[in-house]
Amino acid sequence: MTSKYKIVFLTLFLGLNAICQAQKVPSTLLLHGEVLLKNKQAINKQDPEKLMALQEVKATADLILKEGKLYSVMNKKKVPPSGDKHDYMSQAPYWWADTTKPYGLPYIRRDGERNPEYYDISDSEEMDYIINDTEILALAFYFTKDERYAAHAARLLKTWFLDPETLQNPNLNFGQGIPGINTGRGIGIIETRSFPRLIDAIILLQESKNWSKEDHKSLKKWFAAYLSWLTESPLGKDEADEHNNHGTYYDVQIMAYALFTGQPELAKKRIEVAKSRIQSQLQPDGSQPFELERTVSWGYTNMNLAGFFKIARLAENVKTNLWKYETTDGKGLQKSLQWLIPYLKNEKVWEFKQIKEKEYDDTLWLLKMASVKYANRAYEVLARNICQNDCMTNVERLTF
Repeated sequence: MTSKYKIVFLTLFLGLNAICQAQKVPSTLLLHGEVLLKNKQAINKQDPEKLMALQEVKATADLILKEGKLYSVMNKKKVPPSGDKHDYMSQAPYWWADTTKPYGLPYIRRDGERNPEYYDISDSEEMDYIINDTEILALAFYFTKDERYAAHAARLLKTWFLDPETLQNPNLNFGQGIPGINTGRGIGIIETRSFPRLIDAIILLQESKNWSKEDHKSLKKWFAAYLSWLTESPLGKDEADEHNNHGTYYDVQIMAYALFTGQPELAKKRIEVAKSRIQSQLQPDGSQPFELERTVSWGYTNMNLAGFFKIARLAENVKTNLWKYETTDGKGLQKSLQWLIPYLKNEKVWEFKQIKEKEYDDTLWLLKMASVKYANRAYEVLARNICQNDCMTNVERLTF
């Protein structure tokens, strides 16, 4: 081959390689990498809906940059019983002082009624902030390749997880403690149920020069340590035995952390546990009795089913299909969604206890996911009808 042709060949090869790199499907766990890439291509082709969504996400990301906030468990005013502020801490949200007792102790339960004291300890709120901010920044970076967004996302992650001065210890020993009764409970683990969203954001940041391989490796170590705590500690084992949404979201977390840290066999084993939860938590008609007995039954029914949908999505990463899985007596995820449909269409009145106004965030996410997984646009149409208008968030417009 002459030098001239070698140069032409090399140029073509490098060009094709660059295209392949640009077309790379993100290896996200809950988000669909193929959809992210498709939406990116749509933006490149000036799709008006996707462009508008990106502009709004960028506007939010720019505001996050302007504010420049960082979050840490070290910001809380109270000190955990361990004496180490690096330990995450929160108070049980539905427990209140007993006005008939000295100092209000021990606290008593008022299911569904959130005690404002919960917010006196800042860890839970700051955890929500870092998850939301990092997700927005990572999406803005993925669709624009603007390193400013990745740089701040990296600072957020390093502050919460990696910096020795500000990091959270990988445990929840003091989650949802009840004054006068205990310093922490297994069900406090529900408070990290959105960490899988954070993991997807971290995966998107791998393409940034501001998120090094060493950073990624260190964060995997943190999640591996937290996974060990979840599976080996008394509180973790206690949460694993919960028969309602707590058990469901425990499985979501175990699977996501196992996949992220390179332990697919552990994720596969958890799928079998999830199948047993479908058997124990769902009814053949699709109802969820453990959630329906709550004082905010609508919220918990939708939240729990969303957890099962997330398990099904995570199971795809190990080549398992739970979307159409049914037990021998006919219990399954689609049937549980179908059980909700008459209530969404106002064909039935919700006769179960609901002390708060209904919210539809989980409901709409369920319908959008079902529209894709069951190849039925009727679910998407119903989602739009519930809102009267198109009520997808801009994040959803970029991720569905």
